[in-house]
Amino acid sequence: MKNKIPSYGGQAVIEGVIMRGKSAIAMAVRAPDNEIVTHQEKLTGIYTSKLSKIPLLRGLIVLWDSLGLGMRYLTISANVQTGEDEKLEGPALYLTLAFSLILGIGLFFLLPAFISGLLARYTSLSSWGSNLVEGGLRLFLLIGYLWGIGKISEIKRVFMYHGAEHKTINAFENGVNLTPENVMPYSVEHPRCGTSFILTLVLLSIVIFSLFGPMPIHWRLLSRLLMIPILAGISYEYIHLLSKHLESPIVKFIVKPNLALQQLTTREPTLEMLEVSIRAFTLMQSLENEIEIVS
Repeated sequence: MKNKIPSYGGQAVIEGVIMRGKSAIAMAVRAPDNEIVTHQEKLTGIYTSKLSKIPLLRGLIVLWDSLGLGMRYLTISANVQTGEDEKLEGPALYLTLAFSLILGIGLFFLLPAFISGLLARYTSLSSWGSNLVEGGLRLFLLIGYLWGIGKISEIKRVFMYHGAEHKTINAFENGVNLTPENVMPYSVEHPRCGTSFILTLVLLSIVIFSLFGPMPIHWRLLSRLLMIPILAGISYEYIHLLSKHLESPIVKFIVKPNLALQQLTTREPTLEMLEVSIRAFTLMQSLENEIEIVS
């Protein structure tokens, strides 16, 4: 019987990569002196609790993971580049996280709802039509935002590390010995990517909100806020289900839009970037194996 391959994930940070397993997380970052700085820890609390196994609810945990844990490691990677004198921590870190969260919700959920609500109020556009316009605006803003930030040189490097993360996981899942040269030929796309999660959430919001009837703008905005956790939970379950059947021709066809969007959030990495990504992966896997032996 073929052994089940663990479903590892990751995230790009500034000049580095995070790799996360079931019970451990590790980060490797290329410092300004060209050395690779690492950080690793055991995952505890909500990340390994029974709550993380409950369908729908675990999607919210993944969302919180991406925002909270991801921001903390992004900050650590930034501090590696700037040095001890310019560290971002404490209240400044939490304010940055809160601002990012508010900006994201406002730009991708509330702004399209507000604009389409005005159209429904002051034009002959039907409620159903305005909801579709809202979804179209949301998708346009998402694609435009990813395309725009991808033009920034610093973000391009983050996207290159994102590609390195995907290549490393793809190579591992294909049973390859992890060296930069062996990993390089693999794809920068991966079906479990957070980009796929975001696109699924946006597309699902188009379907769900198109079913809503007419309502005043303030109720329209409130309904969008309240639906975000539900949409996140459903989106995660959808991605999770597809990831179990990736060999199916039907599933391969379904995930094509998700993989296509990753062309905006990944770039081909260098061998040096793959070295960093592999270091993060091996550290995470080593710590995970130690935890399993102890438990």
